[in-house]
Amino acid sequence: MSTAFAQPAFPDLLRRWRGARRVSQLELALRANVSARHLSFLESGRARPSRSMVLNLAAALDVPLAERNGLLGAAGFAPAYRARTPGDGALELPEAALAWMLDRHAPYPGLALDRHWRVVRLNKPAERLLGAAGLGQGDSLLEATRPGGALRAFSANWPEVALYLSARLQTESEHYGGDPVLDTYRQQIADDALAPAGAPASAILPIVYQLDSARFALFSTIAHFGGAEDIALNDLRIELMFPADEATAAALRAWDVGTHSR
Repeated sequence: MSTAFAQPAFPDLLRRWRGARRVSQLELALRANVSARHLSFLESGRARPSRSMVLNLAAALDVPLAERNGLLGAAGFAPAYRARTPGDGALELPEAALAWMLDRHAPYPGLALDRHWRVVRLNKPAERLLGAAGLGQGDSLLEATRPGGALRAFSANWPEVALYLSARLQTESEHYGGDPVLDTYRQQIADDALAPAGAPASAILPIVYQLDSARFALFSTIAHFGGAEDIALNDLRIELMFPADEATAAALRAWDVGTHSR
């Protein structure tokens, strides 16, 4: 026998998101350019929102696109956003831009990750770096942080990295109003987190990968598509890695020469 779960009512979801964003009714009313009285009526269920009002409030609260669909459904409206798959004609321009960024980032590793850190796309240097750890396109980098996982095993400075990753996962989960997948991995990672003693040695924390006899110290920049109206595209994170020392830069350049000489 199947069990049906009631969908949260719109007032409940609205209050939940306002609480998650830590804003008062008055502040939200000012952001959304609506009266505080009307917002109070919406949260109490005394008034029903229009479709445009749902989207207006969701934008004011920076609700992710998939969760905006949830707010629309709770208010009795059809979804506004969809998650397209690679190859869809509507994704032609962003896919070309992504390929341009990753390809031109060589000889340094670059990759694109989805909401739960699954590798969507990667350039040749990232393919070689992750491949040395048994990872590739379609694999979850979060899964690789489990005890015995590849990233945990090959990160020479894992306790410091774990401190950074646990904070990053908490921030990402809060953005989604709480994400059980991200929260589960964050807790596992947080158990290993260790703050460095004294002042940081440098301005940025690199991840130091020890792969057999090769050592790579890398730090990352993270980019998103601005104005994305597709769920998958909106969740996509582009991570471009850079060498944290000259030895790593030289090793990556040597990799690139070896790749192009074949």
